[in-house]
Amino acid sequence: MTRAPGSVRDCIVSYLANAGSASLAEIQAAVNMHLGSVAPSSVRSYLNLNTPALFARIDRGSYRLKNGRVNVHAAKPNGGTKIGSARIVQADCFEWLASVREGARLHAIVTDPPYGGIEYTHKEQTKLRNGNKGGVWRIPPSFDGHKRSPLPRFTVLGEDDREALRFFFQDFGKLALRATVPGANIIVASNPLLVHLVADAMASSGLEPRGYITRLVMTMRGGDRPKNAEKDFPEVSVLPRSMFEPWVVMRHPLDGRVQDNLRKWKTGGFRRISDDRPFGDVIKSSPTPKAEKDIAPHPSLKPQAFLRAVVRAALPMGEGIVCDPFAGSGSTLAAANAIGYESIGIESDDEFLKIARQAIPKLSRLLVNPILS
Repeated sequence: MTRAPGSVRDCIVSYLANAGSASLAEIQAAVNMHLGSVAPSSVRSYLNLNTPALFARIDRGSYRLKNGRVNVHAAKPNGGTKIGSARIVQADCFEWLASVREGARLHAIVTDPPYGGIEYTHKEQTKLRNGNKGGVWRIPPSFDGHKRSPLPRFTVLGEDDREALRFFFQDFGKLALRATVPGANIIVASNPLLVHLVADAMASSGLEPRGYITRLVMTMRGGDRPKNAEKDFPEVSVLPRSMFEPWVVMRHPLDGRVQDNLRKWKTGGFRRISDDRPFGDVIKSSPTPKAEKDIAPHPSLKPQAFLRAVVRAALPMGEGIVCDPFAGSGSTLAAANAIGYESIGIESDDEFLKIARQAIPKLSRLLVNPILS
């Protein structure tokens, strides 16, 4: 059944605004009554992802609105903090994308989203910031004596989590379609375990699949021996060591032919590296340098060299607005600043927003060239 983006969340908000508080079972029944059969995992996901920003948990399995009344359409496309050619806005990105007016639509989206928000829930982020790396976040094994940064461990996701993730990317895809011009590229970071799910969910939203960008980089995911049985199976790895990071490439359907779209909307393809070199879908990269992590301490920070290459290619004629709806510490906006593109980022987390305001100008000024091969 096709639902409007954010309909589950809006239904929950409307119900709690009248009920005051309710159990999970009561909320589920109300959603089903108004929207038809909705997976319980989807309802739980919206509640968990928006607690405590929107909902307050008053008892085990019972919720109320945090402030009693919430206007879920209060986001404003303008405002925020201007940093060079970038603007960063504090808002819920789903609400913000839903509020974009036709005359202000975006020309490209480049983003590294939370995977259903699971690893960026208040619970998981509090745990991470307090130094507890259990649950979704884990410290990879140290093979060379160096301390590793925590990585999200998506093998802990259950079937309900994956179903919620699918709903998350379907809704995101529908809103990205609404907020962009025809021909706009939507480029989304993923990982080998979930990339198929992300691509399928976003394609079901009406976006056109246009392949993948492969970031060739040695990560610390995979390659581990069986947990608690390392000595019993010293020659076995549970998963292959990951040596690439896939980025899903989608496109807002064209308005006419590619040439028509380019003339009218300045979108519909990728900016070439040079007259004789097209932008390629395999980019040799490296882990994010320590100097960049020191400037922008975000657990999923991508290197400027890679981001500048992707952001540059996203606007085929070098014109338009690049958006990062999950801006984090602002690295995509910094890459756009360095190239000379206009950009806008959306971030709801107070701590990441503070980091971004300081990090964007510093990352922008780094003498880093985009990877062109």
